[in-house]
Amino acid sequence: MTTHTHDHVPETEGATITWWAPLYDACTWLVSFGTMPGVRKSTVKAGRLKAGEAVLDVGCGTGDLTLRAARRVGAEGRTAGIDASPNMIKIASRKAAKKGRDIDFRVAPIEDLPFADGEFDAALSSLMVHHLPDDLKVRGLAEVRRVLKPGGRLVVVDLKPGKGIVGFLSHLMGHRLPDDYAEQLKATMQEAGFEDVELLDVKNRMVIFLRATK
Repeated sequence: MTTHTHDHVPETEGATITWWAPLYDACTWLVSFGTMPGVRKSTVKAGRLKAGEAVLDVGCGTGDLTLRAARRVGAEGRTAGIDASPNMIKIASRKAAKKGRDIDFRVAPIEDLPFADGEFDAALSSLMVHHLPDDLKVRGLAEVRRVLKPGGRLVVVDLKPGKGIVGFLSHLMGHRLPDDYAEQLKATMQEAGFEDVELLDVKNRMVIFLRATK
């Protein structure tokens, strides 16, 4: 099992989930009304992952999406996950160990990825970009682009702005997203250098899916 874990929280302007990391899975299950497994399945499908590919989960949290991606690329592929929270990486590493998956988990912020240029065929980012200030969104996504191979894919899944229960839950979690957040995020990905940025037609009340290529 390849792990690079430590207790130091790296410097970052983005939000970092620390002390309540052990509650994260339960909280996301409740807030999403149990739909997160479906969201992860749709994320991997949107990434068009193939057996043998190298995939990076950016802001991997407790590792559930990373594990699903690892199953998709198989033993001949490579899977890595980064998160700025050491506590998240510890939980993700334990999950991978229990499943017997060799996943390269590392504590790192999106703006300083510990990988060489062009290492990955695809990158996934689920429910983390809204935690970043606007300027860091651009810098962080540009860094993700750096570690992708030419033609590599990026899938970003993030909260959907809205009214009613969706808007209420977003506000409850401290996220006040503008009505045109999807278009803003699309423009941010383009500013970071990505091409063919598209808002995917995935039916979900809680989240939006965007895909782009390097």
